[in-house]
Formats: sequence, C-alpha cells, structure tokens
Amino acid sequence: MTLQEKTILEERIVDVLKTVYDPEIPVNIFDLGMIYKVDVQDDHTVDMDMTFTAPNCPAADFILEDVRSKVESLEGIKACNVNLVFEPAWDQSMMSEEARVELGFD
Repeated sequence: MTLQEKTILEERIVDVLKTVYDPEIPVNIFDLGMIYKVDVQDDHTVDMDMTFTAPNCPAADFILEDVRSKVESLEGIKACNVNLVFEPAWDQSMMSEEARVELGFD
C-alpha cells in the first residue's frame, strides 16, 4: 500500500469516526478527542486506540461496536482492531475547538 493510499484511507476513517456519538454527548467521538491513534496497516487492517470521557461509560460496548463496524464497512478495510486505553486519561483539553464551542466551554 502506498503512502497516498494510506492517507486516503485514514481520511475516510476520520470521516466515518465523525459519525459516531456517545448517546449522552451531542459531539462526535473524534472531535471529543477520544481517538488517540489510527494506524492503517499494509494488509488493510486498522489498529486504533481510543478512550472514553469516563472509564465507567455506560455506552462503552455500543460505542466500541459502532466504531468497529463503521470502520470495517469502508471499502479497502479488512478488519479494525479497537484498543480501549485509559492512558493518557481523557480531559477537556483533548476536544477540538468545534467541540468546545458546541458544548459551551469556549
């Protein structure tokens, strides 16, 4: 896979991640800063590190499955391995400017 192909796939992954929401927060998980790593492998698999805004998120299973299924639905992706991580701990500084405005932090 060329660097350009990886870049295009990464952009498509980000676009689809922006359609995933925590049911309790009206901002997508990407703009919330919950995605720490997206790594497209040469074999067309994706390794992703993500976190939650709180370790005891009641929608965790739903969100993880939504991420995995939406990324795997993209053409050119064979599988998506989503690793749930809590280091570094999520905080409000990880949100995009758009998310902070939407939630009234700015």
